Amino acid sequence: FVEPTLEGRMSDTILTQHTDGWMQITLNRPDRLNAFNDEMHAALSAALSEAEKPEVRALLLTGAGRGFCAGQDLEGRDPRRLGGPPDLGHTLSTLYNPLVQRLRALAKPVVCAVNGVAAGAGANIVFGCDIVLAATTAKFVQSFAKVGLIPDAGGTYHLAQILGPLRAKAWAMTAAPITAQTAQDWGLVWQCFEPGALLEAAQQMTADLAKGATLGLAQTKHAIHKAGQIDLEAHMALEAEIQRACGQSADYLEGVTAFLDKRPAKYSGS
Repeated sequence: FVEPTLEGRMSDTILTQHTDGWMQITLNRPDRLNAFNDEMHAALSAALSEAEKPEVRALLLTGAGRGFCAGQDLEGRDPRRLGGPPDLGHTLSTLYNPLVQRLRALAKPVVCAVNGVAAGAGANIVFGCDIVLAATTAKFVQSFAKVGLIPDAGGTYHLAQILGPLRAKAWAMTAAPITAQTAQDWGLVWQCFEPGALLEAAQQMTADLAKGATLGLAQTKHAIHKAGQIDLEAHMALEAEIQRACGQSADYLEGVTAFLDKRPAKYSGS
């Protein structure tokens, strides 16, 4: 696998790399622990527009340097420099919320490789992805309570969904850092790897997913996101509707044929 290069750069703040049907996006402000500024938001939005193209069958999101993402760069939100309080609701509505919603809505698997600290909105962007891998040295922090805020970028939603309300409230209110192993124990992370092995493992997983039956994978993601939003009867009806469409797909035909012929399947994502 190839590290992202200058050739695949959206701007100095984001690196992109296309490899065999999948794409890697790397947050690239390592001197600021990849904290977001407006330029990085714009560059990431442009990179996601590339990731939404049908030829990209899976996406890997990671960070450069010793951190994954420290959330918002607070230098750009300092009330003393702005002459008054910032409109953080506008920041969320125009920047973070569309980002998390796009990650969740991507009709393809999104793998996140958390290489270091993931704090604030940087942690909650992680939980908008589909499969989370982490370095054993990574830490997760809901740092909002330390500055009088609530977990945003989908934080209160995803934490309650993943952890349950009691654990979600305790973590959010104490702002206590948790280790990658604790995050795995709590169901926030799928697997942990030694730091030197994380990126290769994440790239291999993304490559394997890109070769899979991506139509079915996208519909799996969609159905799981709907869980809890409708009652069981309606959800089972949704499963039947999705399964009907998947059963008529080229991927299903190829998968069954390959299984019966005892050969590797070659999926088209259609």
